[in-house]
Amino acid sequence: MAMLEMKVPSPGESISEVEIATWLVADGDYVEKDQAIAEVDSDKATLELPAEESGIITLKAAEGDVVKVGQVVCLIDTSAAKPAGSATVAAAKPAEVTPAAAPAPVKEEKATAAPNPDPIKTDSYAAGSASPAASKMMKENNVSANQVNASGKDGRITKQDVIVAISAGFSTEAAKVWGGSRNQSREKMSMLRRKIAERLVAVKNETAMLTTFNEVDMKPIMDLRAKYKDAFSKHHEVNLGFMSFFTKAVTEALNLYPSVNGQISGNEMIFHDYADIGIAVSSPKGLMVPVVRNAEQMSLAEIEREIKRLAIKARDGKITPEDMTGGTFTITNGGVFGSMLSTPIINPPQSAILGMHNVVERPVAINGKVEIRPIMYVALSYDHRIIDGKESVGFLVKVKEMLEHPERMIFGSKDPLEVLLGL
Repeated sequence: MAMLEMKVPSPGESISEVEIATWLVADGDYVEKDQAIAEVDSDKATLELPAEESGIITLKAAEGDVVKVGQVVCLIDTSAAKPAGSATVAAAKPAEVTPAAAPAPVKEEKATAAPNPDPIKTDSYAAGSASPAASKMMKENNVSANQVNASGKDGRITKQDVIVAISAGFSTEAAKVWGGSRNQSREKMSMLRRKIAERLVAVKNETAMLTTFNEVDMKPIMDLRAKYKDAFSKHHEVNLGFMSFFTKAVTEALNLYPSVNGQISGNEMIFHDYADIGIAVSSPKGLMVPVVRNAEQMSLAEIEREIKRLAIKARDGKITPEDMTGGTFTITNGGVFGSMLSTPIINPPQSAILGMHNVVERPVAINGKVEIRPIMYVALSYDHRIIDGKESVGFLVKVKEMLEHPERMIFGSKDPLEVLLGL
């Protein structure tokens, strides 16, 4: 018998332990090489653990266990023959996603059951028991057993069945029905959620955080998108969204106000001559903040492509700690969830964060006349220890000006006529 010990690999620098979030296989199952056998949570991201070889697996840790990097979590008997009639592992094709759009689709995993291409019918639902992975996904997405067409052995609901049910397009919110009881349930916080909680409390306690607000007339950007979105999509093979305009405006404003792009380290202030912009995107595990590096050097199309790439990685659970570290400034968009106004919390060790909100038609005064315009409220939360009020307000005003006059993004926030006249 050849027994392979599978140890927890290091998810990234400074991470010494992880939590077994979900076993995707059962004790005694036959696994294929590179098959995803578990999901592990670190304090920065959720990662898949692939099988190093094919064979019969023996689990050495339970779901919820916190294990050290390098610790043995399972054994694989590589001498075991593959059982006859074993199902072929199939991976579902990922769906197209829009970065930072309201709740992102559930990530699609390798599973033992092939997807059922037929639409789900209410009279054919099966209320069978669910595998641990399927049960967890159903809970996270408010899906009940009678909404899933079970394809597993003896009517068992597999994780793939849940993915197929959600992909069919029914509203998961409608699935959440009050039971009429007064029962309570307790759920252990994941390592990622615990770390987020610690960081948020630390920010409130350790920084002098203030928030300044402004409003942006989105009509110029919306008119520009309406005019060029089809040509842009055809030429660059990526959609033109608001986020690329905001990212570009932010990088230009950061060049004028470098303290907003800085951070405090002990008794020193660190300033960056580059802009690594964190973009908050939705994922099945919650809000992730992958980083668009050197955004100041990118075109709108390059920014859109990079945001889309990172959003897909976050949605599919393939985001790595390296993708989310090293940012110098963050943009978060609560508007996709309907937020009118908020005070975003700084993402440490950064010193500022820009909050976008929903676009609503409001009456505003234009040249002495009342007009209805699509208005977005924006908020800048900043650390007053390094950023003065004048700089924070000036930064937000520059962002506003460039969004209301998109041509200024080309000329470093200046009016094109001023550039022409050498002013």
